[in-house]
Amino acid sequence: MYPTLKKQGFSLMHRRSVRLIGLLYLLVIIGAGFSQGYVRANLLVPGDAMATATNILENEGLFRMGLVTDLIAFILDAVIAVLFYQMLKPFGKTLAMVSSALRLLAHPAIGSLNLLNHYMAFHVLSGADFLTSFDAAQLESLSLLLMDAHRYGYLIAGGFFGVHCFLLGLLLYKSNMIPKFFSWLMIVAAIGYEMETFGNFLYPGNEVWLAWVVGLSAALGEVELTLYMLIKGVKKTCHLELENQPA
Repeated sequence: MYPTLKKQGFSLMHRRSVRLIGLLYLLVIIGAGFSQGYVRANLLVPGDAMATATNILENEGLFRMGLVTDLIAFILDAVIAVLFYQMLKPFGKTLAMVSSALRLLAHPAIGSLNLLNHYMAFHVLSGADFLTSFDAAQLESLSLLLMDAHRYGYLIAGGFFGVHCFLLGLLLYKSNMIPKFFSWLMIVAAIGYEMETFGNFLYPGNEVWLAWVVGLSAALGEVELTLYMLIKGVKKTCHLELENQPA
């Protein structure tokens, strides 16, 4: 069925392993969606430092849970990046490596470090002794600044992730393991991520509709692909036995 792949000594990923990627991806979507779409969306009040600080302090457990679920999602995303490389390297080893490297840089690296801003936004409000030289209004403003820094860090990570989604779409198209419809949806998601990242930095004031763009494009691309991989695995049996496998 894939004679060139046999010569290269590659074994295509089994349906169960593809379903595992789908399961992990679904957990990432749920975790990151909870943190970004529920926790920060409800606690952060743009431009209002006092209201944001009050929300964080009154919902400390929820705020901490947002950080933890994000971190878990980013750890799982690192695993997904490696599994995607294993899945797609028969269809372009270098391209698959670049794609997975960008995914590793996006959220497991940049996103995880960016969680420091999330945590410090609470920490400056915690009443620690070394903060007594600041008055309440200053600490509230600093907390809001850190939440803003977190938002911009998220956008930077999204720039890397958008390129990953584009390359992932190309590799899925070449692989024929997944219906090509999902490949095009991932490319649409890639465009959404890049529009939000570069649009926010180059054309401030368009944050609301750009957030809608990336939300809808990611839902069409990532969620649809995830559900297909979880339920169906692959379009057809793609596992090949290696020939002349080296000892």
